[in-house]
Amino acid sequence: MQTTRPAMRMEAGEAAPPVGAGGRPGGGWGKWVRLNVGGTVFLTTRQTLCREQKSFLSRLCQGEELQSDRDETGAYLIDRDPTYFGPILNFLRHGKLVLDKDMAEEGVLEEAEFYNIGPLIRIIKDRMEEKDYTVAQVPPKHVYRVLQCQEEELTQMVSTMSDGWRFEQLVNIGSSYNYGSEDQAEFLCVVSKELHSSPHGLSSESTRKAKVPVRTLPDPSLSLQ
Repeated sequence: MQTTRPAMRMEAGEAAPPVGAGGRPGGGWGKWVRLNVGGTVFLTTRQTLCREQKSFLSRLCQGEELQSDRDETGAYLIDRDPTYFGPILNFLRHGKLVLDKDMAEEGVLEEAEFYNIGPLIRIIKDRMEEKDYTVAQVPPKHVYRVLQCQEEELTQMVSTMSDGWRFEQLVNIGSSYNYGSEDQAEFLCVVSKELHSSPHGLSSESTRKAKVPVRTLPDPSLSLQ
């Protein structure tokens, strides 16, 4: 039965290390180190892993009281998510945090804390705090509506408002129309709704439909007898 080995990732521009007996890299404590992170093999240099002297990776490749199993190729076995290990390794290579647009910073932070990479932890936390501050500084937007209704409709209209609409002001505009034997007082009712912006600039209420009762107004061009 054939077994499929995990894909290997290598640093650009560098050749693979020589392989000795048993499939392990030759040369003992040589330049190259294989890491099998959650089933994905990463190939990097000992110098890269030792950039942060207090990190788990530095202690691992220096053999400081850390016991780690190896796979059949001699790669250190690390039971962590390989998705977030790429940015960790690249940070050790060039000192910059580079993330794909769909990658969660929280996930990379979790791994940075596991590997104990102090500078990377501080960078991610600063970025997350900056985003939270930016979102918090965006003032909410207000949408206003002016509704016309009769006196007998006021209670029903105010009690049936929903989805965040709030009563603001009531203006008596007198009676413009005569219905039957009695004049019906007309009012303008001002209502408002607060819309909070999300981190992507879209209103958090943009997908909701407002439920504010609106009465169809008579055509002022028609005269009532």
